Amino acid sequence: MQIAQVAIPVPMYQLFHYEIMLSTTDIIGARVLVPFGPRKVLGIVVNLVTVKNDEQAAQLNINLKKLRAVERILDDCPVLSEHMMTLAQWMSDFYHHPIGEVMHTLLPASLRKHQDGKARPSVQSISYYRLSSNQELHLHASELVARSRKQGELYTSMQQATDHKCSVHELKESFSASVIKALLDKGLIEKYDEAVKPGLWQSSLKIDTKPVPNIEQSIAISTISMCTSFDTFLIEGVTGSGKTEVYLQIIEPLLEVGKQVLILVPEIGLTPQTVKRFERRFNTRVGVLHSNLNDSDRLSVWQQAREGSVGIVIGTRSSIFTQLKNPGMIIVDEEHDESFKQQDNLKYHARDIAVYRANKLNIPLVLGSATPSLESLHNALEKKYKFLSLPNRAGSASMPSQRLMDVKSQKMQFGIAQGMLDKMKQHLENGNQVMVFVNRRGYAPALLCHQCGFVEFCERCDNPMTVHKIQHHLQCHRCSDVRYLPSQCRECGASDMDTFGYGTEQLQQGLSELFPEYNSIRIDSDSVRGKGKLDRLLKEINQKQYQILVGTQILSKGHHFPDVTFVLILDVDSALFSADFRAPEKLAQLITQLAGRAGRSDKSGEMWLQTHCPEHPLLQDLINNGYSDFARYALLERKHAGLPPHEFQVCIRSESHKKGLANQFLILCAETFTQFKHAKVLGPFPAAIEKRQGRYRFNLIIQSASRKYLQEITKQANAALIQLPIAKQVRWSIDVLPTDFS
Repeated sequence: MQIAQVAIPVPMYQLFHYEIMLSTTDIIGARVLVPFGPRKVLGIVVNLVTVKNDEQAAQLNINLKKLRAVERILDDCPVLSEHMMTLAQWMSDFYHHPIGEVMHTLLPASLRKHQDGKARPSVQSISYYRLSSNQELHLHASELVARSRKQGELYTSMQQATDHKCSVHELKESFSASVIKALLDKGLIEKYDEAVKPGLWQSSLKIDTKPVPNIEQSIAISTISMCTSFDTFLIEGVTGSGKTEVYLQIIEPLLEVGKQVLILVPEIGLTPQTVKRFERRFNTRVGVLHSNLNDSDRLSVWQQAREGSVGIVIGTRSSIFTQLKNPGMIIVDEEHDESFKQQDNLKYHARDIAVYRANKLNIPLVLGSATPSLESLHNALEKKYKFLSLPNRAGSASMPSQRLMDVKSQKMQFGIAQGMLDKMKQHLENGNQVMVFVNRRGYAPALLCHQCGFVEFCERCDNPMTVHKIQHHLQCHRCSDVRYLPSQCRECGASDMDTFGYGTEQLQQGLSELFPEYNSIRIDSDSVRGKGKLDRLLKEINQKQYQILVGTQILSKGHHFPDVTFVLILDVDSALFSADFRAPEKLAQLITQLAGRAGRSDKSGEMWLQTHCPEHPLLQDLINNGYSDFARYALLERKHAGLPPHEFQVCIRSESHKKGLANQFLILCAETFTQFKHAKVLGPFPAAIEKRQGRYRFNLIIQSASRKYLQEITKQANAALIQLPIAKQVRWSIDVLPTDFS
């Protein structure tokens, strides 16, 4: 009897056995439909074993009497390669997560649904839009699209595109289906399919003119290009130093010999500008993977990469699971960014997965950042990574000056000191743009009654609700609960309701009042919702349609604003006194990245940071010596404190609607870990955000100087914790190498 060992996406640390009528091992890595209890689920075949008798079945812990059969094989060939199967097993062991859930995480969403039937074995063609051949219509195009700004933008985009064509999924990223249909109906564009074959992109490869690199860039390019096997390179390059140009030049020889390159970026907002730059340089289509694409588009790019039909794949965190037919290199841009860490379900870090994959594939890995994470910097200083530095900005651009503004006893308007308003006015009058950063979206972080002091709270999170005046509602930024903006106090009935603090909405409104002759724009997660909205706003900013930019962290994510010469950062003092030992590192990275938005062309720039604590050593070190010096000092500080990356941590998280239950579970966890002599047990203690969506949340930290030892004891403890009766009454998880305790 042939028996398949199948991984099923359930929270159980085991494989399940099913009889299968098959005599070949090609089924390993393929999807199958199997009965599981009263339902049918999709699983992945991990192994095949042949059982000749009851004794052999007993040795394999298989009950032949209860054995059920595989109902259907969904694939003609494996959807997960041998490399990906090995990766899944490593992730299951390293992150202490059920193998079935890990394997399903590695698949595109479309392949996790058995209702779709068999997956397409290959992609035969790609759909494109191009300008129609009707020249007479194009003579009157301006009249045909005059009434619709979006149609005009689409038509202009098509005219500027290489060969006047764009792939369907590329256009869908920036324009709605109705706008595309309007131009189709008017005959200005047409849709067609173009056959694709593995490696076909290589024959059409055409290298565009490239700039001559400076000395530091040349050293980085030559060092990485000489590497033909696994090695990890960390590029520490100041903002505007030309890291992307280094990426472009190191992948050029790989593309010319048919190798594929996977590039990870932290934010969806960075994807369009990065994609366009790579497409222009190499005159080839770039595969794009991120959460804004629909399932079929993501599946198409995933399959093209697996079959070798696309040479460059650029995507966000989950694109690290893309299979490549002929891999040549992996690049992780802005490797320090927190968005590379998955905080829910399977808590993996894309950067760590990239290291593992590059090692197993025997290809180079390049990590780049102006503000490297302390973990990566530590590995570079310990010679585990090869360190490359780009200390100067490319071209004629110079680094902005960085200064502190002591706001104690200062006159303030909309949270901005008068001296800063005067500075802004000078830069605006010189024809430049200014940027103001505040890490709070909405109008104000709280609404209170001026008579009795009552504050509108979210009952599910014990958190003040944020005022959103434009939408005329209150919203909890933890659970997204929304309620109408009240006109009177629910406690005393007074109508004297007042806002407390400042958000991006109020700041933009205030600056519009103070500088009415200049246009302002707000960039936060509320204002950039919608297809291509962020990309369009960034274009308008670079066209100088707006002179005042107000926004949150979205503005710090590697965008190029050549006319921004002044950056003002508001209200960062709270991060100086955080209980999270990583808070100083995150704050330093944020300040440095924001400062890097100023003076990126031939114009000099300056960054000011408003603070009530100008004497704080973190700020003084960062402003006077830069991030590089700060990071090395922070590493020394962590070493003396016995903190990561010098030691390693595992966090056990629990949450429950009953506060005592979540805490009690972690107390039992702590008792389990105290039997291990070479581990420190810290906690349990409440999470930084103690209550969310009605659940109380607690953390327990296990720490050791040996990662291997920590992994072994966590595996042993996990097996014991699963058996605890209370484990079924709380929601709990294991977070290996945690980066956030909120």
